[in-house]
Amino acid sequence: MLSLFAPAKVNLFLHVTGKREDGYHLLDSLAVFPAVGDQVRVAEAAALSLEISGPFGAVLRAEADNLLLRAARLLAPTRGAALHLEKNLPVASGIGGGSADAAAALRALSQLWNMQADLPALALRLGADVPVCLTSRPTRMQGIGEILAPAPRLPGFGMVLVNPGVAVPTPAVFKARQGGFSPLAELPEAWASVDAMVADLARCTNDLQTAAIGIQPVIGEVLATLSALPGAKLARMSGSGATCFAIFATPAEAAAAAAAITNPGWWRWGGGLYEPPQPDL
Repeated sequence: MLSLFAPAKVNLFLHVTGKREDGYHLLDSLAVFPAVGDQVRVAEAAALSLEISGPFGAVLRAEADNLLLRAARLLAPTRGAALHLEKNLPVASGIGGGSADAAAALRALSQLWNMQADLPALALRLGADVPVCLTSRPTRMQGIGEILAPAPRLPGFGMVLVNPGVAVPTPAVFKARQGGFSPLAELPEAWASVDAMVADLARCTNDLQTAAIGIQPVIGEVLATLSALPGAKLARMSGSGATCFAIFATPAEAAAAAAAITNPGWWRWGGGLYEPPQPDL
């Protein structure tokens, strides 16, 4: 059996920079991966199957065609495997949980089946956020998610995530978005401090945040709660919502701040970024 961690993806900013003729929006974003996520396990089996557990698993068990099964069939349509998903992240919450699960499944199954495949190309067929989740490293994302480049060198920092327990359908958020398009963000090669990073991020936006608040006003309450936390340097929504984040100087400060949030029905987490294992040389 192989077991892979599938960390959440957080968009520190999200600019909508244009729209293609086929209707897909062009984006510019900086994605980071906090040390919280789902767990994907795969094992040899004659037939393809999926078992789902975890605090948010019940929502997905009703799905007939989970992203993990789609990933498996895309990689090898006739192969069997027993997949298990431990769903610890809220569903449809703007932090790439389903995309991270699909990316982990592609990686795990390619190892289990000893297959050489173009995983980034397959990942893009599963969703715009899946390619960046293959490495789970800080990444600059552009295009529809297929143009990936290394992020600026990041300082150490902490992050609090809060989801108020509501789903925000991504198509509805894009449909409700008002205004034109944003320019590409100007980012340095490295940030020497958390304050320098926050100052640059504060000049960026999440172009979907206002539309998402219009659909689910509780997102505004989450942002106000995060902004009021002692030590919070920047609060913003991730992706198309409803999960929001706040940046802190250290992971310890973030963990303490998250523990102080007691709103009923709100999922919260605090800590630092995930550090993926170094690849074998």
